[in-house]
Amino acid sequence: MRLSKRNFNQIRQTTIKTNVNKNAEGSCLIKCGETHIICTASVEESVPQFMRKTGLGWITAEYAMLPRSTNSRMKREASRGKQGGRTLEIQRLIGRSLRACIDRVLLGERQIIVDCDVIQADGGTRCAAITGGWIALKQATDLLIRNGSIKETPIISHVAAISCGMLGEQAILDLDYEEDSNISTDANFVMNEHGAIMEVQASAEKKPFSRNEFEKLFNLAELGIKELIEVQKYSLNL
Repeated sequence: MRLSKRNFNQIRQTTIKTNVNKNAEGSCLIKCGETHIICTASVEESVPQFMRKTGLGWITAEYAMLPRSTNSRMKREASRGKQGGRTLEIQRLIGRSLRACIDRVLLGERQIIVDCDVIQADGGTRCAAITGGWIALKQATDLLIRNGSIKETPIISHVAAISCGMLGEQAILDLDYEEDSNISTDANFVMNEHGAIMEVQASAEKKPFSRNEFEKLFNLAELGIKELIEVQKYSLNL
């Protein structure tokens, strides 16, 4: 039995509240159990230098954990003068995942920056950031349509992400921090509503894992992501 009393294939209670920031073109507060993240999307009518005169839009992301998002206060990375390797890796993952769901020709030569700020962490922050980040991105592109900047939605598909792991011989879905600290295999899956994979991150924490165990994790992730996409749809009244 999991400490959370959840079944092995049960996700944490997940809610998404939209329009939590009046200044951003898109915003939401996503809560996956005790992991809470504010995601905002900001539209800029320009692209980075390397994208200029290509006719393509660009999606990028920034990720941060606030000082008291964990049990003890962390120093702000800005106070250290640079971002840590984990932060850079996560925000690149978020950016790649969101770019995979958008038609950059239809977006036009403009940039959308998705900021994901963890206000409370209890495992799965990168996955929740992707799931919530998609909501903020969708809202921002919908606004571009309403104000006439683009003619049709550049969003190709939903995108959501979830973690899985092997706890002993049992594959479990949507890890909280305590579970993440004790599993033998850790995996994060990013997928769309059609079951297509954007990215998989999997690692053996204590011992190598078999193909059969990986398939168990994949099947759980597919189940969980379908549920998360339903939460996304509900939050946007789709």
